[in-house]
This record gives sequence, structure tokens and C-alpha cells, in this order.
Amino acid sequence: MAEFEVGSSTRPSTPPRKAGASTLDLTPEQIKRIEINRLKAKAKQREREQSLSASTNINGNNKRPLEVIPAASGSPTAPKSEAKLRRDSRLGKYFDYDLSKMVNSKGGFLVEDDKEVDEQLRAKEKERERQRAQQALEPPIFLNNDMNPKCRECGSVDIDLQFRKIFGCLVCNTCKNTKPEKYSLLTKTECKEDYLLTDPELRDEELMPHMLKANPHKSTFANMMLFLRYQVEDFAFKKWGTPEALDAEYERRVAEKKKKRNKKFEEGLKELRRRTRETVWQRRKDAEHKHVFGQVERDEDGNSKQICHGCGFTIDIEEF
Repeated sequence: MAEFEVGSSTRPSTPPRKAGASTLDLTPEQIKRIEINRLKAKAKQREREQSLSASTNINGNNKRPLEVIPAASGSPTAPKSEAKLRRDSRLGKYFDYDLSKMVNSKGGFLVEDDKEVDEQLRAKEKERERQRAQQALEPPIFLNNDMNPKCRECGSVDIDLQFRKIFGCLVCNTCKNTKPEKYSLLTKTECKEDYLLTDPELRDEELMPHMLKANPHKSTFANMMLFLRYQVEDFAFKKWGTPEALDAEYERRVAEKKKKRNKKFEEGLKELRRRTRETVWQRRKDAEHKHVFGQVERDEDGNSKQICHGCGFTIDIEEF
């Protein structure tokens, strides 16, 4: 077998066929397959020799060249895939939820859609929001200051748009905050108790315009109705005539409530005394009573007993 040098290494080569060698009779197809297999084997041998020479050659720093180790390699220095973090079993069970299907119940909970949600409550919430949104629309503002409305107190153009739209009151934020005796807001309960207005009067928006606010107790409750103080006072004074007449009517109602409360208390105290007196009288009667027993009688079971003819008290008599 002949050898030839390639650089510093040698590799075997196929010698030429001898003239006197005997050959088998092969078909052209078999000869073609043998030649193809021989060429494939030589190509694999060449690749193996090239990789071996590349790994043994050293670079300028007298080191082997750096190469990337594939992840599929069985080498201990091969990169390892990151293992999944295991959940701590001490945290207990957990559930997967699709947040895109969650509904805010506005009660501190997130509940799934179409589960544990009352459709009527949801409709009420939407209706309350719609009512408040209608009042949130702002009126237009003109570029020309002369066309814009001015504050009734100081003449400022910076008026409260919400007060203007809802109450029709032209007042700026500064005057509104510095004069609460005129521009503070009153609840419906305060209007009914302090100014003696009725519920139908407060619900009439033409007589008493009001602002709607979300109920702080629960979102499904009716919206709070807030009224402007000076408008409430003007209407109440017109209704009762004068502020003195309003105060007199208020005092009369307070006195009447106090009178009814005292009357109810007196009736309760009288009833308590009557029951106490009857109880004491009954105890005294029981203490003064002396049993008068009749003759000894026998019941169906053959037991002997005596009965007091005055109160019906019964005693059993044991026979020896």
C-alpha cells in the first residue's frame, strides 16, 4: 500500500490494480454501486482527518482554537437546559383563572363572567353610571372672554362648569370654597330634616336641581342626590313664608316628636308597673294561701294523691 504526505500527517490511498490479478465477473450495476460506496467512504475519512487536524493545531497563543459545544453533545461541559422551577407545596392548592373573563363586582372581589353575578345588579350599576355620565358633559367655552359667563360673586371667568350645568349657578371655584354658607352641598336627608321639604319636591328637577353621586354604601343603591344650599334655603323660605316661620315649624315638629316619645315612654313605664304590681300581688296571694286537701283519691295506676280544692295543688301519698 502506497503512502504520501499531506503536511505533517499521512493517510492511506488505494493502490492501482495489478495486471495479473484475477477479478470476479461483476455486472455494470454492481461496479457502479461499489464505486459510489468507495467515494463516500473516502469523503468521510477526509472529513474525520480535517476535524482531527483542526483540534490538534494550536493558534498564535499556543492554545487550541475555541469551538462551541452543541447542546446535544454528551460532554460534561455541554450547556444544560434550565430546569423548571418547582412550586412550593407549602403554598397549598392554586387555581388558574382567565383574567380576560373576569368581572369586577366592585365589592373587593373578582368573579368569573356569568358566575355568581346577578344580572339585575349589573344592570343597576350600569344605569347609575349612565345617569352620572349625563351630568358629566361640559358646556362649551368660547375663545372670546366677553362671551363666556362670569362669576356672580367676583366676576371671574374661571367658573365651575359642573355647578353651571347642573344648578345653573355661575360661581368660580374660589368663591365656592370660601363661601360654604351659600355654595355647600346638602344631602336629601338634610333637606328633609333641616328644611322640612318633602320627597316629591326634592325629586322635581325643575324646582330643585340636584347632582348625582355614587352611593358610598353600595354601588347598586340609588345615587346620592346633592342640592345647593342657597337654592334649598330660597325654596324653603318661599314655602314657609319667612325664615322665622320655618324655624317655628321646625321647633313645633321637634316638640311634637319629643311629646310622642315621652308618651310612648310613659305608656311603657305604666305597663311595666302594672305587670310588676300583678306579680307582687300574685306572690302575696300565694304566700297567704293555705292548702285545703280533700280525701285521698286513687288514679288509674293505683297511686294515692290529695288535691287542694282552692288552687288545685296535688301531692302524692306513698303507702307503706
